[in-house]
Amino acid sequence: MLALTPRLQAEHPGPVVLVIDGNAVEDEARLSGQSFEQTLARYRSQGIGGVAIYEQTVGNLLEQGLLLGQAGGALSLQYPQAGFRLGWSYLSGDAELLRRIAAQWDIPSEFRTAGGRTWLGTPVNVASYPVGYDAELVRRLKAQGYYLVFRPINAARRKLPAPGSGTAIVPPETDAIVFNGTEVLGNPNQLEEAIPLLQGKPIGWIEATPQEGFSRLARELPVLRLFSLKPEWQEKLKPAEVADKFVLAARERGHQILYLRPYPLFEDTQNLLARLKDDLERSHIPIGTPKVRDFTPSPLRLAAWVGVLAGLGLLALGYPAPWGWPLAGVLLLGALGYARGDAGPLLAALVFPVLGFLERRPGMQLWLAAVLYALAGVVFLAALGSDPRAVLGLETFKGVSLTLVVPPLLVALSFLPAAWKPALERLWAHPLRLGEVSLVLFGLALIALAVLRRGNDAAGAIVPEWELQLRAWLQDAMVRPRFKEIFAHALAPIALLIPWPTWIKNGMLMLIAVGIASILNTFSHYHTPLAISLFRVLNGILVGLILGGLGLIVVRRLRKWWLG
Repeated sequence: MLALTPRLQAEHPGPVVLVIDGNAVEDEARLSGQSFEQTLARYRSQGIGGVAIYEQTVGNLLEQGLLLGQAGGALSLQYPQAGFRLGWSYLSGDAELLRRIAAQWDIPSEFRTAGGRTWLGTPVNVASYPVGYDAELVRRLKAQGYYLVFRPINAARRKLPAPGSGTAIVPPETDAIVFNGTEVLGNPNQLEEAIPLLQGKPIGWIEATPQEGFSRLARELPVLRLFSLKPEWQEKLKPAEVADKFVLAARERGHQILYLRPYPLFEDTQNLLARLKDDLERSHIPIGTPKVRDFTPSPLRLAAWVGVLAGLGLLALGYPAPWGWPLAGVLLLGALGYARGDAGPLLAALVFPVLGFLERRPGMQLWLAAVLYALAGVVFLAALGSDPRAVLGLETFKGVSLTLVVPPLLVALSFLPAAWKPALERLWAHPLRLGEVSLVLFGLALIALAVLRRGNDAAGAIVPEWELQLRAWLQDAMVRPRFKEIFAHALAPIALLIPWPTWIKNGMLMLIAVGIASILNTFSHYHTPLAISLFRVLNGILVGLILGGLGLIVVRRLRKWWLG
């Protein structure tokens, strides 16, 4: 437990900053006839504390009237003797601005003079190419006290300036950097050159939006977790639903930058911000300047290997000879081969959910032993797996599917008697019955469903709408437990307090093992604070046992009626 102290001290919700997308504000300003800063000030009065400023492109300068663009074909008609090239694109404007722009790109270019103007020509359309930031706007916003998020653009043909050249890609006033697009600045071949240009500023890790090259930069730069919703998804949700998602991200997943986009109607955005501020306050999450969560893992964490190996030894002793130690060896070698340096957490997740089932305790004592062993395994898993990159979500637990498949298989193997050969012969010769086959297939289907439903990605394809609504209701009422755990705890009294035939009871124990394994699976989501994961597990036990108690009464009465 002492090994977890640095992580426990570092992971606390907030402070969070509410940041609004600058491009969305600019679009709204155009529609309303107001200036960018006037529109932004209206949102600030509603609780917005920061704004995301995108790096400008050639297209932005054309819209602002700072550049004039013409096709080479049109210019050659106007000035046939000036040497304009067909198929090229040309820009005209301030000569110093043109030279500064040309120096940023590694593409062929030329300068022409015609009609009293200087023209910069390129063989491709460069409207989307980055050209830096509006320094005056940035300075004004910073003077007004905004938290500034800068969004630089990576481009394949971009020349990164040398450090100390006096050319800054990132404004020095920037508080955090969130890369625009699907890759970071300098990816893939200029990452080392990009690092000093980012000035040591925190970089935003956008959940569920991987950006190529981010992991490399995250080794050198501080990281803040960022949560946002895609505009097309947000518009399908009510303001209260959107607010709930942002609060959940801040409370249960450690997000610090809440990146918002306004609704088409200001009233909807107003409702969203009001609900969001109220819910953050009720959750005791302060609004302010986010701080980088970093910590140095305790050297005591390596002592958790002793606990993992002790658990592996208990597992070996729990199986009849000669299977115990060879099985433990296979698990150890398999974990080392699959997860390598992360083998310790994986072994804990595979071994400890099984240990309580090997003790063959009567009644609910077996369930209690399984839960206690699982919670002991949680300590070893969290101690070995908790490092800053894992807690930020940059590195994930290896072997999530294995943690839901291997434990029930190990429990099934524990049912083999010491005289296993005659038992297998009897099983092979056992006449098949339709009821038995149906129950076995049903059990296997439930295990397969648990594996397919791991994480959040399957929600749209496998989880029915009524369950999504139930999840949302539970989420509002408490730290939502995982349904696999609720199911296992509810099944435990039904399986252990009713005299079932052995093969039916063993089948239910395998299903319970999936839910017990899910306890360690819950804690393998390192980006979730330990306290939240603990409450999730405890709520699962509470809800599951209540449902199990009711189910026990119903099943006993049905069984009594069936048996006459």
